[in-house]
Amino acid sequence: MTAPPENSAPTRVLITGAAGQLGRELCRTAPDHMQVQALDRAALDILEPAAILDALKQHQPHLIINAAAYTAVDQAESEPEKAFAINAKGPENLALAASRHGVRLIHLSTDFVFDGKAGSPYAPKAETHPINLYGMSKRAGEQAVERLAPQNSLILRTSWLYSAHGSNFVKTMLRLMKEGRSLRVIADQVGTPCWALGLAEALWKLADLRASGLLHWGDAGVASWYDFAVAIMEEAQTLGLLDQSPIITPVTSADYQTAARRPSYSVLDRSRAWALVGTPPLHWRAALRLMLQELA
Repeated sequence: MTAPPENSAPTRVLITGAAGQLGRELCRTAPDHMQVQALDRAALDILEPAAILDALKQHQPHLIINAAAYTAVDQAESEPEKAFAINAKGPENLALAASRHGVRLIHLSTDFVFDGKAGSPYAPKAETHPINLYGMSKRAGEQAVERLAPQNSLILRTSWLYSAHGSNFVKTMLRLMKEGRSLRVIADQVGTPCWALGLAEALWKLADLRASGLLHWGDAGVASWYDFAVAIMEEAQTLGLLDQSPIITPVTSADYQTAARRPSYSVLDRSRAWALVGTPPLHWRAALRLMLQELA
């Protein structure tokens, strides 16, 4: 893929949720021909339609990338109103404003819109059936975007996101391992880890392509949470981030109860997005190694 000619006008991009894992990586990887305005929640609350209109008027974006989200899966069970406000009403506000002002919208969603009963990777058009409040709120956000901006939007689902920034499974496991904790990690939930930096790079390419509709993105391969934890330990040891070998015991979902149910299988069919981007995806373990190198 090539960038636009040097004399072409830059594409103005407004990023919401810019302080999060993906928002930070989008800012870090933005191509030269993308003129980015990165707004965190303090700068733009997507629950306020007037604030969105003010941002559109001020920054005149060609594209909005909505990386703002409520991601506390278990906590959503006890505060569904907050989860639905951020994950459903917020995207609805953005889609309505984008549609009225001719602005493209890329909205990020999740593998948790599926129930986990499939035996093969979920295609983008597969029937959704979320089994927790977080997944329900994210699906409601997708539906709002599909309804209000059907011709000028891209919904991109991803899974098990992590980066060197913020709070995520990799950093939590690494902290507990450094403390010498014995860990019990679920082995009967299968999906695909996704490095936020790789997702950001893919998003910029999809933005250049003006991709629309519904796509899935993630790194190559599949893993259980237990597989992921063991890989974190082994890669961290190799890089000198960890000088011990904590005991990691595989357990079942029944053995490790959480407030929110998780799908037992949430592998996404990423083949169409991979083909559009045109570069072979990294295997999730190779991506994990690169991310951990940032912490070494």
